[in-house]
Amino acid sequence: MARLAIDRDFLLDFAKLEKSVQDRVTEVFTKFEHARHTGIHLEKIANARDDRFRTIRIDQFWRGVVLAPEAGDIYTLLKVLPHDDAYAWAQRRTATVNGATGRIEIRDVEAIDASLPHLEQVAQDAPRRLFDHVSDSDLRRLGIDGQTLAFARVLTDEAQLEAAEGLLPSVQWKVLTALAAGYTPEEAWDELCVDITSEQIDPDDLDAAVERSRDRVVFVDGPDELLSVLAYPFALWRVYLHPVQRSVVEASYRGPARITGGPGTGKTVVALHRARHLARTGEGKVLVTTFTSTLAESLRAGLMLLDDYDEFVDRIDVAHVDQLAHRIVREEHGALRMLTGAQERELWSTIIRDLGLSFTPAFLAEEWRQVVIAQQVRSAQDYLAAKRTGRGRPLGSQQRAHVWQAIWEFEAALREQGLWTHETVCVEAARLLAERDRKPYRHIVVDEAQDLSPEKWRLLRAAVSEGPNDLFFAADTHQRIYQHQVTLRDVGITIAGRSTRLRINYRTTAEILAWSLGLLHGERIDDMDGGVESITGCRSELHGPPPTVQGFASKEDELCAVAAAVREWMDSGVAPEEIGVAVRSNRLVKEVAETLNAESIPVRELAGGLPEDGAVSVGTMHRMKGLEFRCLVVAGVSEGQLPAPKAVVPESEDKAAHRAGLQRERCLLFVACTRAREQLLVTWSCEPSPFLTALS
Repeated sequence: MARLAIDRDFLLDFAKLEKSVQDRVTEVFTKFEHARHTGIHLEKIANARDDRFRTIRIDQFWRGVVLAPEAGDIYTLLKVLPHDDAYAWAQRRTATVNGATGRIEIRDVEAIDASLPHLEQVAQDAPRRLFDHVSDSDLRRLGIDGQTLAFARVLTDEAQLEAAEGLLPSVQWKVLTALAAGYTPEEAWDELCVDITSEQIDPDDLDAAVERSRDRVVFVDGPDELLSVLAYPFALWRVYLHPVQRSVVEASYRGPARITGGPGTGKTVVALHRARHLARTGEGKVLVTTFTSTLAESLRAGLMLLDDYDEFVDRIDVAHVDQLAHRIVREEHGALRMLTGAQERELWSTIIRDLGLSFTPAFLAEEWRQVVIAQQVRSAQDYLAAKRTGRGRPLGSQQRAHVWQAIWEFEAALREQGLWTHETVCVEAARLLAERDRKPYRHIVVDEAQDLSPEKWRLLRAAVSEGPNDLFFAADTHQRIYQHQVTLRDVGITIAGRSTRLRINYRTTAEILAWSLGLLHGERIDDMDGGVESITGCRSELHGPPPTVQGFASKEDELCAVAAAVREWMDSGVAPEEIGVAVRSNRLVKEVAETLNAESIPVRELAGGLPEDGAVSVGTMHRMKGLEFRCLVVAGVSEGQLPAPKAVVPESEDKAAHRAGLQRERCLLFVACTRAREQLLVTWSCEPSPFLTALS
């Protein structure tokens, strides 16, 4: 019986098709399994380079291109294009089996052959060629086949190789790129983590090759599964694994382990699959956690997309860290009375007034959080010796004594009034768990770990026994959007030799990624382990239009332009839920939402939870963390709005804190812009943010 597989590239293309074409594709292939059994007509293609390519009629104008094996039963849907384009696409290409991985590859044979004469002519006069230092045997061992080998041998510089990215099979192009960058053959495999199969490879067995290609094809079992795949193509691909990701998911570590990578590199995908992998082995619960309720909800939704969710759901807890802390403390102390933000400001103000201090409530509150809570300071002597790196103004010993007196009064007031903050709840939860021999979790998986504060890390460390595979976390400090800067060793976590970096972006186009990376050019960003994080080498294989940056004379003009852009996207067939608008402040969220509502555009403000079907999402840049949109506006990137004045310590008060605040605001803009998959519009009014002027 025929089996249907769907190529990854088609899934990415499907979401861009008009709704009427999507519906017809769904109708045709829902019936495919039964139709194949009764002899559906797959047309041969005249003058095809590969006679295993066939077309299937979608309607009068559209055709599907299917790879039909000569002897097997797997039919792979590769493309849906207008009639003439479909035939032209198929006539130029062929399917082959990679000699090292055993996986299926599709290549543009005609384009490669057409480019060879010119490259050969250029190479005749060149003093050296790009791969003179690599032997044919090494290239073949790495899966480079005859046609690609001939092409590689006439290349003379890296620019030629970069231009060939769309022509060569993806894995082979990546191997050549690594070798051109100076990697040895062994390092090339290690860097790309491409699995070399131990199976005997039959270059003509396409069924076996497609079966091995779970990194690029989705198998659908019946019409219900097909409908699910086509209903949420991007969502499905977000939980599909590339070989480099799978190697991390299935690894066994002797202790805590970390995966890093730029935006869209699949860190969350790895975290979800890692949780499932751990849940399948051994007894005891696995905790999947992060730092906000919205992100926790997104993780839960991602787990539900995994094909065997029902089999492991009872072995996984999903909860953000504060939720876990409150649960543990309530078990011991009952209901908790939480200190509100207004109450905290009033309490600090009262203490300042009573003690006659010159400090502000905001300064003391952050000193308490960033120094006292973060470093577990318990006495005046400890505070005098505590490091204050990155804090506001410098303090002499007498000033520290005054600050400590204020903090002692604050903590005493909390105890006397029976009040808690999220920080004190975390501290108490960590203390309670540290005293228990039996820990609540066997493994803990953390997403967006760069935004966890020290007390949250200590809580997680106390919630799982030290041992193999105890803690696994995904992080990118380029995307840190809060003040917490943690050195893992200081909170009892060692990851030496157990850190892996992802480099390929699967979400954002190369054009959007390159522009966004420019926002962080020259920034030195820590790696949470005493070093400096690098985003060098992060790349995307997707392409689209470059970001648009527009300025307007007034905020009113800018808001009208935002509404016009959203309307244009919707009129072109983009669903409202695939569109987002990110801004810096809650006030601007309201203004954008009101403008869209006035234009009869359905809108949802992201005050918590996930985007909803049928509505454009409008939220602060902080709320956009962990989300993605096909089309995105980042609005209000204006002078005086970004960086937000209240988020940055004045340079005259503390230069180090000022630099840290500016970096945090840059990272926030970077995070917002990289939520866009295909189209990004950045707007400002009056004068642009200095972050934008620095790019020009």
